[in-house]
Amino acid sequence: MCGFVAMLALNGSAVEAPRIERMTSAIAHRGPDDVGFFYSGAIGLGFRRLSILDLTPTGHQPMSAADGQVTIVFNGEIYNFVELRRELEGLGHTFRSTGDSEVLLHAYLEWGKDCLPRLNGMWAFLIHDGRNGKLFGARDRFGIKPLFRFQGRDHVLFASEIKAILASELCSRALNYSVAASYLVEGRLDESDATFYADIVQVPPSFAFEVDASGRYSQWRYWSIEDTPPAHLEDPARAFAELFEDAVRLHMRSDVPVAVHLSGGLDSSSIICASARVRSQVDATGPLMAFSYIAPEFDESAYIQATIAQTRAQMIELRTTPELLWADLERMLWYQDEPVHSITALVGFQLMRVTATHGIKVVLNGQGADETLGGYSSYFKSYWHMLLARGRVLEAWREMNAYAKSHRVAIGPSLVKQMQHLALTAMSRVPLYRRAANALRNQQGRREKWFTPELLGYLQRRPEADGVDLNSALVQSQRQTRLPIYLRVEDRNSMAHSVEARLPFLDYRLASLAYSLPDNWKVRGQWNKYVLREAMSQRIPEAVRVRVDKMGFPVPSRAWLSGALREPVMDLLSSGHLKQSGLYNADVVMRDVDCHMRGNADWTDRVFDVAQFEAWSTLAPRSSVPIG
Repeated sequence: MCGFVAMLALNGSAVEAPRIERMTSAIAHRGPDDVGFFYSGAIGLGFRRLSILDLTPTGHQPMSAADGQVTIVFNGEIYNFVELRRELEGLGHTFRSTGDSEVLLHAYLEWGKDCLPRLNGMWAFLIHDGRNGKLFGARDRFGIKPLFRFQGRDHVLFASEIKAILASELCSRALNYSVAASYLVEGRLDESDATFYADIVQVPPSFAFEVDASGRYSQWRYWSIEDTPPAHLEDPARAFAELFEDAVRLHMRSDVPVAVHLSGGLDSSSIICASARVRSQVDATGPLMAFSYIAPEFDESAYIQATIAQTRAQMIELRTTPELLWADLERMLWYQDEPVHSITALVGFQLMRVTATHGIKVVLNGQGADETLGGYSSYFKSYWHMLLARGRVLEAWREMNAYAKSHRVAIGPSLVKQMQHLALTAMSRVPLYRRAANALRNQQGRREKWFTPELLGYLQRRPEADGVDLNSALVQSQRQTRLPIYLRVEDRNSMAHSVEARLPFLDYRLASLAYSLPDNWKVRGQWNKYVLREAMSQRIPEAVRVRVDKMGFPVPSRAWLSGALREPVMDLLSSGHLKQSGLYNADVVMRDVDCHMRGNADWTDRVFDVAQFEAWSTLAPRSSVPIG
């Protein structure tokens, strides 16, 4: 929706308006429709607005209460603001605007910190409460909307993007070598509150915080999906279908047109079909627009066309090439502030640009479905592991056999791996074994040949997953290993083009329902996301509903990196920075890359990771902090 910045001056220092204005200008792309500032003593706030709800000046931010004592800056959407407003009016509150920002402000005035459990939406907000001299803020349950923090000796800064904090010129640009090592060596991104900048951290998802006038910062978790009790429903598919329909309806609340990004997969097809039904119920005018990318090497057009035929949507297709995608790499990385996970992020960047050029400000996407419903192949293994660990061997065999037949894989090796994993899990509970295994992993890591011992010394041991059941694996994906990076890429790509991305599958009611269901309503036999498949019976094209393969917006990265993109990639990798940075054993890197280019080895992921890290490094000049 928008972007904001905040500065708290400490130790008698002053808030300098030019710094706030410079920080706010750095995120103008997040809100091209309006700009506003607020200053009160040691507090300075800046805001950029993308007008989605209440397009009039009454939606201007920073927004203050009638008495001027409480002021808010808010990025996101509160989807249940209509219902909350009605409740607040019943409690005596009056409103000047028709949007959700004022509703959030009054929710805080009425309930204080306890307003958070009442909110359904995506948000990062900051409230200056002049009554107690504190800043109060929060980030939404899954971290859809970003918020970063820098705490220095004389200032505390907050901003929707890292670049705004850097624009203050109060923060060092020093590289966080631990984060860089995790990414370059192990391909890990956004798995903690740390960023690629040593002095800048994220406010964690589902956390609230307070900062007092002295700069003392405290934060706490206000919501956890693990607190959801098990459900005992007669018809889980029907319950899910009804709640999903309501989630899509709420996510379509907007005073500007809403479109959908459509692949040939189950998630986006479910969203656009629900959108078409919602539009039909309210007699919406104008076309339902769908934006798609179809890679020639991964043709999903038959599935997409079946959905277009059912919804009568108007489809706009992104047409691009690997060369055009790569030409956008530096531009995308500037908006992202940090490296991304794959070339697919470039597809998303261009798809958002096409969306914006057609006048669309709001787009619905399917992010979050895989991590809440069990969409990745690894979740089958988690489910089988749980069955074996609980002694349900025959049931595990039936499940594995059904999967093997439909996916045309041999069941024998899978069963052997599951038994090995079961044994290792049991052994990992023994402290002596755990210490030995950690030592072995560290030793193996130190033998990594692409990177210098100095960089490898910054590697930190990866936290082990808690528990062995499917829900534990899903929670880990939501908080650490998958969803955070996908949400970051989605937010920066969309806001780069002043488009708001909304994610119905991350309606917390829907995610909580999924968590509460037995595991076999997430994966069963050959099916992932089983409850969604059952819920969408006769609601989406049958060919899409019964697909067992999974694509999204795929690209043939290996072929591109050794073919059409070979020259620009080699230009990056042969740069002087690669040799002088102190991060790489450059001769080893170039030897292995040459093998990859000749088709004698597959280093696809690492070639892309290092190449884009080098591209990012040219955009992010850092303080001279020696490695080691």
